[in-house]
Amino acid sequence: MQWLRDSTRRYPLVAITLLVAAIAAAAGLAGSPAVSQWLCIGWGVIVAAMQAVGMIRDIMRGHWGLDILAVTAIVATILVGEYVATIIIVLMLTGGEALEDYAAGRARRELTALLERAPQLAHRLGDDGGIEDIAVSEVRAGDLLLLRPAELVPVDAQLLSPVAVVDQSSLTGESLPVELRAGDDLLSGSVNAETAVRIRATATAADSQYQRIVALVAEAAESKAPVVRLADRYAVPFTVVALLIAGIAWAASGDPVRFAEVLVVATPCPLLIAAPVAFMGGMSRAARGGIIVKGGGVLEQLAAARTIVFDKTGTLTTGTPTVEQVRPTGGFDADELLALAASAEQYSSHVLAASIMRAARERRLALRDASTASEHATSGVVAQIDGREVIVGKLAFVRARAPSAEPTELAAGELAIYLAIDGSFAGSIVARDSVRENAAETIAELEQLGVGDTMMLTGDAWPTARHVAAELGIEHVQAECLPADKVRAVRAVERRPVIMVGDGVNDAPVLASADVGVAMGAKGATAASESADVVITLDDISRTARAVRIGRDTRRIALQSIWIGIVISVGLMLVAAVGVIPATVGALSQEVVDLVAILWALRAIGTRRDRVADRGRATSRGPAVVVS
Repeated sequence: MQWLRDSTRRYPLVAITLLVAAIAAAAGLAGSPAVSQWLCIGWGVIVAAMQAVGMIRDIMRGHWGLDILAVTAIVATILVGEYVATIIIVLMLTGGEALEDYAAGRARRELTALLERAPQLAHRLGDDGGIEDIAVSEVRAGDLLLLRPAELVPVDAQLLSPVAVVDQSSLTGESLPVELRAGDDLLSGSVNAETAVRIRATATAADSQYQRIVALVAEAAESKAPVVRLADRYAVPFTVVALLIAGIAWAASGDPVRFAEVLVVATPCPLLIAAPVAFMGGMSRAARGGIIVKGGGVLEQLAAARTIVFDKTGTLTTGTPTVEQVRPTGGFDADELLALAASAEQYSSHVLAASIMRAARERRLALRDASTASEHATSGVVAQIDGREVIVGKLAFVRARAPSAEPTELAAGELAIYLAIDGSFAGSIVARDSVRENAAETIAELEQLGVGDTMMLTGDAWPTARHVAAELGIEHVQAECLPADKVRAVRAVERRPVIMVGDGVNDAPVLASADVGVAMGAKGATAASESADVVITLDDISRTARAVRIGRDTRRIALQSIWIGIVISVGLMLVAAVGVIPATVGALSQEVVDLVAILWALRAIGTRRDRVADRGRATSRGPAVVVS
């Protein structure tokens, strides 16, 4: 009964239509056909008027939709006395929203499942050893927490217990459990295995990985697919064809009933419902693969893309360069140079900064605090450390403050960070960033999908950029780019739509300027993921090609669903034109057309297709390995 009350409140027009139909049927059975007819006529006129008002408003805004067919069909059945057909058409129209909601709910199940799994509770450990159950929103960085078996990690945290086994499949796509050791990071949303462990929160709920992904998913779920654009491509031609067939049938037979019978089977619900279901299914399919697509319009752009532009560091490469060599000059010691560089790089967000700091820690060098520090985006850092000015960054940036700075010799694939201290050139640090194993395979797959033009933009030096581009077969390269240079390069691309793939904060401007911005491996609410149209939550470049494939599959299925509805409807119109299908039967048959189109649209969810593809990739890569 509660379900019935909720449905009635949510879909009042459907409830009224069913009530009118029931009363009309009862009146007919009781020997009062006039009451039955006037009930159907009255409610039909009201619904037709409501549809007409919306139709006129759309026309005044310059938008010609499909409502004219629905209104004409209702009026025609009333005029020719087909009252049962009238109430069936009204039920079909008013029930369209309920049918769409049901189908869309089926299509977006992956999105809603992710939202429903968000951690809600945490167990905080007190100084006295007591356990306090608190809402996840109350957890603060530094809190000691107890994670029980089979529970979700509530916030991003660090493992304190000696060992833990967690399931990270909802975040990383890795189907096998991962073994972690004390000191390793735990991502919120991971599932603990069979042993209770102690963890220390490293972030609040709002700043944690899973909640950030949930926020992006919620944004995507609220977006609307470009169904109006898709449907409108066919709205006017379909309407003209339907009215033409109906008019010819009337003229040829001399019977106005034929006009109504044709229009009854021409109602346009497949065009209005099937496409949004397909796009929601495509978004759900993408979310299941760790790809958050912010709207159906993005899927259309992905499907039509002709050019793809990659950032280099952290996108085509692993983004974790390793320091190969420290080359001091001017009397500086190698360890001293590395310690000063790492101390200054504490105030940088660049991926190389983390590599330099990691190398300093591996050599057990103490990092010092700076009295002042400023980062110059994509160029370097200037810091005051122990009374000395330390400059770390690109050669041009360092040379502007230390004219004696000279380029160091680099092997293929190496890159250099230069240093100056108190205006004097102090030396360089050489690092290497390897290309991702599946980068070349991904570029080849994109080419097969029709994204044939590939470009690489990077802030790194030309020798490194050329080496990576040659290794991956990328012909179009621009190196030593500032963020503004990347934006200009993307805007200048001729073959559009263009996809831009990046991973860092510095990529935010160019991601926003591309037709489709893809933030790869983004940790939720970073500048990159906020400005991107697609957020890949996994550190896997191959998901870029999967996103394009999903876009193409979704658009194809949406168009197929529309054409299935059109072809069946036109076939029924032609049959109705010769008087074979009565109006009432035609109205019922149109519901079957709707069902067929929607079931076809639900194929966009693609569960079986992705499982087969994933099995194929797993077989080609060999057995999975659990990394501890």
